[in-house]
Amino acid sequence: MKITLKDKSIKEYDKSLSIIDIAYDISEGLGRVCCGGIVDGKMCDLRTIIDKDCTLEIVTPNDPEGLSTIRHTCSHVLAEAVKRVFPDAKLAIGPSIENGFYYDIDHAPFSREDLDRLEAEMKKIIKEGAKLEKFILPRQEAIEFVKKMEEPYKVELIEDLPQDSEISFYRMGDFVDLCAGPHIVSTKSIKAFKLISSSMAYWRGDSNKAQLQRIYGTAFNKKEELDAYLAHLEDIKKRDHNKLGREMELFTTVDVIGQGLPIILPKGTKILNRLQRWIEDVEDNELGYVRTKTPLLAKSDLYKISGHWDHYKDGMFILGDEENDKEVFALRPMTCPFQYYAYKNSQKSYRDLPYRMAETSTLFRKEDSGEMHGLTRVRQFTITEAHLVISPDQAQKELQGCLNLVIYVLDTLGLHEDVSYRLSKWDPANKEKYLGDEEYWESTQDALRQILIDKELPFEEADGEAAFYGPKIDIQAKNIYGKEDTMMTIQLDCAIAEKFDLYYIDRDGNKARPYIIHRTSLGCYERTLAWLIEKYAGKFPTWLCPEQVRVLPISEKFNDYADKVKKELRKNGIDAELDLRSQKIGFKIREARLDRIPYMLVVGEKEEADSTVSVRSRFEGDEGVKPLTEFIEQISKEIRTKEIRKENIKEDVN
Repeated sequence: MKITLKDKSIKEYDKSLSIIDIAYDISEGLGRVCCGGIVDGKMCDLRTIIDKDCTLEIVTPNDPEGLSTIRHTCSHVLAEAVKRVFPDAKLAIGPSIENGFYYDIDHAPFSREDLDRLEAEMKKIIKEGAKLEKFILPRQEAIEFVKKMEEPYKVELIEDLPQDSEISFYRMGDFVDLCAGPHIVSTKSIKAFKLISSSMAYWRGDSNKAQLQRIYGTAFNKKEELDAYLAHLEDIKKRDHNKLGREMELFTTVDVIGQGLPIILPKGTKILNRLQRWIEDVEDNELGYVRTKTPLLAKSDLYKISGHWDHYKDGMFILGDEENDKEVFALRPMTCPFQYYAYKNSQKSYRDLPYRMAETSTLFRKEDSGEMHGLTRVRQFTITEAHLVISPDQAQKELQGCLNLVIYVLDTLGLHEDVSYRLSKWDPANKEKYLGDEEYWESTQDALRQILIDKELPFEEADGEAAFYGPKIDIQAKNIYGKEDTMMTIQLDCAIAEKFDLYYIDRDGNKARPYIIHRTSLGCYERTLAWLIEKYAGKFPTWLCPEQVRVLPISEKFNDYADKVKKELRKNGIDAELDLRSQKIGFKIREARLDRIPYMLVVGEKEEADSTVSVRSRFEGDEGVKPLTEFIEQISKEIRTKEIRKENIKEDVN
């Protein structure tokens, strides 16, 4: 047989060999570090026997696939440690993931002390250096084998496998686990690992199933790589909006109010108000939107017309019972059906199109309790929602305009480098879930695809992520923990107009069906605030800061001048506060840095005499003494242009 290697060289063998045997044949060193192989494009265990011509790439710890294999083996080491330390625990699943691995376990919640005990036991297991040996059992024999192990979750996994599945196990000393692999040769190859945290997780992600405990860990080939990653995690903790946002008093939550219902505190409200005024001015004054204000709830009749009652009912807060109440209401999960009636209020002609309706909309969605987190997934939220009623020939230009607006928003906020683009398509295998036929979906998807191509934006395509009425361009971003969320969306809808009898009078005087573009510009305010907190670690661009300047008198003798400076700043639209505490100026400056204030104005005898201020900033440190009028002109321009100043000094605010 002929084996074509990664460098295009060919190795010939007259008998079947495992991947690790081939690795050793190439070189002793490669054999020692081999973690597996990619055979004809598919990742395989290093024990896999090759018996025919193929391409083969030997995988080592320096490859993502090799590191993933080490992490997968580490998850098995964790599972064995759990069974040694907590014998009554039941094991579920333990895969490798992007930055490490996890294992789901049926047990009481694990404390940090528990994780430390498990780490110590894992080190013992690794030191023992047991080899991992793969074996296969027939289906019924595998079920009986796992039942004897008293592992009910493993039994369920086997029973749900297709009838023709290969059912494989890996033995590691006295420990055996159901697993498809791949795995490394022995536990001794695990060089550096750490258990990170634990949290609740539902069995198979279903909130109706058992609550398990998920232990997260990571592993690397070198201690230096692990140390660097742990340092990265420490930085992440400092940026976590759920922690930092509360510390900065931007928002809070209260048990008696409810999960997923955050209270935005005064400082956070200032940020959201600035964002709202900005985007509404852009939409209304520069882009020709009209603004509506529609009800927060409606009768079920409205959602039945739109199709949301059939497609989205489980995600809605419903008031009343259809069997017992004459009228059933629901809090709105979207604004589109309300705005259609704003459009229908008067007859429109082709001259009125595009008719762009915008609203700062408060919406409600019945999120599962396990899905909610901080400000990124909540039950009540506010979005920059709009619906554009257009003629078919306006679709390309208006879609381009919506995408241009999103890009402008991202650039202004300094977030464009953090997003990816996704064309969210229908699932042709489940056509009954969607409005329209195959021709409708292919044509609308093609239209959105072309918009992305024309803007030369890299994008991926995802089946099954479309709305039930049309495809979407989703702008995706990951939080500091790597979880991806949709931040903005642009949807093309050519089907819903008929349901609501939306029409316009065309050039020939006939009724014609319009298309609808559903879109957000800034997205969900709460989620965007979380994004900004994590992006800037709370050190927002000056125009967004709830406190932009803090005036610091050197002593109480200069309080009157400090107050005069503050009033002058506020008169010019600058958010300024005073620090009149009887503390030394160095202490006040440090406090202002800790509070992430962009500018500190120190004033004393000389500044009062000359009508100046001594400027210190997050960006340059000591910026020198400036006339107050000059500083006001400088910061006013920075706020007006929404400049994002780069920080050239390193301040430890933690």
